[in-house]
Amino acid sequence: MLFDNPLEISQLLLTLAGTRLYSFHQDRVPPDGSVLVISNHRSFMDAPVLMAAMKRPIRFACHHYMGQVPVMRDVVKRLGCFPLGAPPERNQSFFQKAVHLLQAREAVGVFPEGAEPMVKQTTPQQVGDFQRGFAHLALRAPVEDLVILPIAIAASEETTNSAVPLRLLSFFDPSEPLFAQSGWHPMVIYQRVNVMIGRPYWISSSQRQDYQGKQARSLVTEVTQACHAEINHLLTQGYY
Repeated sequence: MLFDNPLEISQLLLTLAGTRLYSFHQDRVPPDGSVLVISNHRSFMDAPVLMAAMKRPIRFACHHYMGQVPVMRDVVKRLGCFPLGAPPERNQSFFQKAVHLLQAREAVGVFPEGAEPMVKQTTPQQVGDFQRGFAHLALRAPVEDLVILPIAIAASEETTNSAVPLRLLSFFDPSEPLFAQSGWHPMVIYQRVNVMIGRPYWISSSQRQDYQGKQARSLVTEVTQACHAEINHLLTQGYY
């Protein structure tokens, strides 16, 4: 089927949106193997932007409601994304699916800021706090030679429109408190965007051994903070 490949679909979406994409430090992208891609997140365009920049399919974990809304559900499926499950099994289903993909030597994408920057409009220079699920995944997954690849999406030109009422989305995902408010879900469209690829963070066997007991929490904090700092630094570079 035409445009049934995630890379083809990503490029088509960027072309239709008139997005000019510039990728930096392309040599840092592992050509194959298991990769956990993490990035800041402000737009529905982030997944296709990252795939186009890496020139590699990425299986992104996406919000639960994206797998429920007609049309959107088909788009995310064709992009290779996997919607998170509904609570309370959300974390377990994410871990199981992500581990399976990483063991198959695929690239898995996670947006550690969660859905909040998508719903509450932020500036391109901002990066919020990271949830720590990706660090737990990297340290627990029984995958050899796993690397975390932090990437910053630095939009220098963009437009913002109103997409859908937030309360309408609560019909598809009543468990999300962000949807229980008035207002509209913003739709950020990039006209010009710099994709800054960070330094790969390799998970060592000694780190996996230390991921137990009281040491686990400090190790997860270390990985999370290192990746957050790298993306924050890359964002600064992206606006030079």
